[in-house]
Amino acid sequence: LEVVPMASLDLGSLHLTGTASLAEELDKRLLIVLRDGKKILGTMRSFDQYANIVLEHAVERVIVGKCFSDVPLGLYVIRGENVVLLGQVDEAKDLITTQQLLRQVSVDEILEARAQAEEDRKLKANLSRHLSKTLAPLDLDS
Repeated sequence: LEVVPMASLDLGSLHLTGTASLAEELDKRLLIVLRDGKKILGTMRSFDQYANIVLEHAVERVIVGKCFSDVPLGLYVIRGENVVLLGQVDEAKDLITTQQLLRQVSVDEILEARAQAEEDRKLKANLSRHLSKTLAPLDLDS
């Protein structure tokens, strides 16, 4: 029986399934998209059999139009059932996105912009609903 040090194990070659495959992502910087649409970035430090995840140095990346800000969250626990998508961050592409394609603004500015965008979305939905009710009784076939 040969004893192999943990540091020399290549977890990627094991082809793990289910939550065990999360072991490949330990100590890597991840982007996690949640059910509510939030995008969380951070370094994965731990996970369990339910795919609950612990992130260190976590931030919520809020993007509104061409502006963004990273809202600091610190040490952050994500319940596994809320994870929609999870993947490693390509640091080179992240730099291009955050330095060339988007403009960084303060946390206060982005939160205000997000609230305004949500208010605009609700207003548009209400207007659309009102118009569909108003136009529905019209008989356009006559």
